[in-house]
Amino acid sequence: MTVKLLFVCLGNICRSPTAHAVMQKKITDHNMQVEIESAGTSASHRGASPDSRSQREGVAAGYVFSGIVSRPVQDTDFEYYDVILAMDNDNLKALRARCPAELQHKIKLFLQYHPEFPAISEVPDPYYGGSRGFALVLKLIEQGCDGLLQQLKQQSD
Repeated sequence: MTVKLLFVCLGNICRSPTAHAVMQKKITDHNMQVEIESAGTSASHRGASPDSRSQREGVAAGYVFSGIVSRPVQDTDFEYYDVILAMDNDNLKALRARCPAELQHKIKLFLQYHPEFPAISEVPDPYYGGSRGFALVLKLIEQGCDGLLQQLKQQSD
């Protein structure tokens, strides 16, 4: 059975597409069957490519962003995806407000898979900051994806 993951941030142009690209490479490198997508709680960037600063950091680290395009979370996503991963508490709250009660268990804070959780619980939005914010976001996402990958491997054993 293929696990289906949805990474979610606000605009789906910085954090969630970075998580999408990072996790896609990790899944491919480990030859695992996982479906990965990303979306935003806002539709303000619908159809846009990931932010060039996110792409610059990610591509330099070996990640591929081609084919990733911003889209808003759809009501059908709550049924379709097995795990819906919010990048921060605001997006977690927005997802929980929209999600049917019987599917709430699918929504998780992404950094619960980070080794320093709960001390580090949110991936900060780098959009209005400088390039150092994008480097931090990539590092946090890589570490969170490593923890998530370990969890998926344990579940498949």
